[in-house]
Amino acid sequence: MLIKGKTSCEFTGDILRTPVSEDMLGRVFNGSGKPIDRGPMVLAEDYLDIMGQPINPQCRIYPEEMIQTGISAIDGMNSIARGQKIPIFSAAGLPHNEIAAQICRQAGLVKKSKDVMDYSEDNFAIVFAAMGVNMETARFFKSDFEENGSMDNVCLFLNLANDPTIERIITPRLALTTAEFLAYQCEKHVLVILTDMSSYAEALREVSAAREEVPGRRGFPGYMYTDLATIYERAGRVEGRNGSITQIPILTMPNDDITHPIPDLTGYITEGQIYVDRQLHNRQIYPPINVLPSLSRLMKSAIGEGMTRKDHADVSNQLYACYAIGKDVQAMKAVVGEEALTSDDLLYLEFLQKFEKNFIAQGPYENRTVYETLDIGWQLLRIFPKEMLKRIPQSTLAEFYPRDSTAKH
Repeated sequence: MLIKGKTSCEFTGDILRTPVSEDMLGRVFNGSGKPIDRGPMVLAEDYLDIMGQPINPQCRIYPEEMIQTGISAIDGMNSIARGQKIPIFSAAGLPHNEIAAQICRQAGLVKKSKDVMDYSEDNFAIVFAAMGVNMETARFFKSDFEENGSMDNVCLFLNLANDPTIERIITPRLALTTAEFLAYQCEKHVLVILTDMSSYAEALREVSAAREEVPGRRGFPGYMYTDLATIYERAGRVEGRNGSITQIPILTMPNDDITHPIPDLTGYITEGQIYVDRQLHNRQIYPPINVLPSLSRLMKSAIGEGMTRKDHADVSNQLYACYAIGKDVQAMKAVVGEEALTSDDLLYLEFLQKFEKNFIAQGPYENRTVYETLDIGWQLLRIFPKEMLKRIPQSTLAEFYPRDSTAKH
């Protein structure tokens, strides 16, 4: 208890450091890094600056290994590379937590054969940081990790909605410092989930207002872009080290507004985004990932022959094109009615419905290999005659388009 006139404060003259150790896996900490799972204190192997070590850009390795999530909308059309930073743009009431939990359950490397998942990797770890979340969200992730037996490879940092605001600002930095230690010292492949970045940005605004700094757009501080970059840029791979840090921050867009400063600035820094769509969710499609505004900037270098399959990029482009045209036709149908549509338009409408029902929609425990995803893509593209598939080269069509073809893997 703070008593006026009786409480003293002493400055240490040092930066904030956090104790790190491999024993932190399987443990739960609060937003300040103190254990809250009734376990013993962690014996520190090292004390690291929570702002992290600056990585020489020359020493960074370009991410080129695809992570298979088992979710078709991501693997087929927005493939994630190991060492990438890709946020989930969501909104209140959408199943972003379920999608993140499914990625945690299913993520693994693509193998060169049909049995794709790389379960043998024991050097995979998850660092999960929750900022300003309710108890229900924290319990959901904790019980999900425990149920699928991965809790021993997870380190949780929980800053709940009733915890101090100032603590919210250091929580992601504690998590990333731990992740950097696990990745670059213990050579583990670390997946970092940060939720909810909107709570973090609002905490930043609150602290900035208390310090009477000049506000920027919508009251957020002018340095928010730089501040977010100090978090998101702590992902990637480093030369000479086997480990990697892949970041999946989750942010809820206020009022579903993608032009809000938080998603807007995040989109500039990160390497794409996964867009969770309310209209798809209202139609009971899970996962409600809208592939049109979604993007993975590193997909091009993580797919193709030798990594996934040579037709991957072409199938993805053609699915995008057909889905976009299908959306336009759907809008036109609402104006002129179905009778006024051409036979080609009706094919695009059929594709649109089957794409959402068979490709995007899948079960929360359904784990599709990247080859299964591509085969579903080909089944949908066979709705059209060959002449309408203008994004796919003739040689690829000749090999994969025939119905009786047993596609070569």
